[in-house]
Amino acid sequence: MSDLHMPPALRFMLAARRIELEALESLALNCDLVSAICELVHALQRERGWSNLHLGSALEDHLEVLQHLADEALAIEEQVRGGFDSLSPDAPAGIDRARLFNRIAYVLQGFEELPGLRSRVRGRQITATQATGALTRLIGGLLAVVFEAADAATDPSIARLLVALFNFMQGKELAGQERASGVNGFTIGYFDEALRQRLEHLAQAQEQSFSVFCEFADPGALTLWRAQQNSENLAQLYRMRAVALRTHAGACVDPALSRLWFDVASRRIEALKDVENHLTRVLRDGCQESIRLARADLHNHRLLLRRLASLEPTGGGEQARLFSVYASDMDAPSLDGLSPQLGRSVLDLLHAHTQQPASTSDQLEQARRALTPPAKPSRDT
Repeated sequence: MSDLHMPPALRFMLAARRIELEALESLALNCDLVSAICELVHALQRERGWSNLHLGSALEDHLEVLQHLADEALAIEEQVRGGFDSLSPDAPAGIDRARLFNRIAYVLQGFEELPGLRSRVRGRQITATQATGALTRLIGGLLAVVFEAADAATDPSIARLLVALFNFMQGKELAGQERASGVNGFTIGYFDEALRQRLEHLAQAQEQSFSVFCEFADPGALTLWRAQQNSENLAQLYRMRAVALRTHAGACVDPALSRLWFDVASRRIEALKDVENHLTRVLRDGCQESIRLARADLHNHRLLLRRLASLEPTGGGEQARLFSVYASDMDAPSLDGLSPQLGRSVLDLLHAHTQQPASTSDQLEQARRALTPPAKPSRDT
């Protein structure tokens, strides 16, 4: 029997399962896009770091490195553009999709400005502060797309993974901004009051983002994170951060420390990328597993409900009892032509899906409470 020949109530029940599956498949596309954005953000963070180093030193250039990093970023940018195209902006959309599309439009405009920015960086026609600010705004736009994907997730388990990933990416981006600020301060030999306050703010904000990540991350990610937290490289970064906060115009340090700071901070960011890679793998695997389970659930529903629809009920009243879980006596003799096992299966099925929306809603609300809007990209370094 086809779905069209089922009683209306059963057809709508199957339609609900199909909609859930379609939502998961759409979510999987978003997760693929998020994974590509992770790669692009990391590439732009590396390019920003080397651009800052190039503009801060008049004695050596880094043109070859900058060209290599730009080529890498361009290749990943094409993947992200493809992900944007797959979202079909002409399709009907609600307010949540409108927000996502606004974020994407902002990012696409940023992509158009990148070639000119790169040219000015290589020709030293722009300050380190200006270059870092421009790339920070673009990265902030990309993080905003990830935020919208996390906020729109309808599957609780995937929502938790997206919350963990978004907060981790946010913390990693703040670490990248700290690297740039440190290079600027060490290059001139000291940190003025504004730069010291910025370092302190970036350190505190990182702790907040990573704290939320730890709350929602899977055990594997936490294991990688704890190992990274105990590394000697991170201890060295903390020591150099403390040195930076003690400097002032009357207590300068060797400007050569700027390169050491850059190397230490870069190693930390690369270590963070290992955790980020794990998170994106778990996210993709989680999406595929949720889709597999949803497809199996839809198949089982279809088989069970077709069998139910093919049976001849003894009366409309008894058929209606199947859809009133609380009015049905689960242990009473079957009066509708169903075997006791099938009758119980249908009632269990309906009862489960009666309870599921409330449970799912509670879990989603918990995950969304942990989302904080991305901080507005700073024009500072």
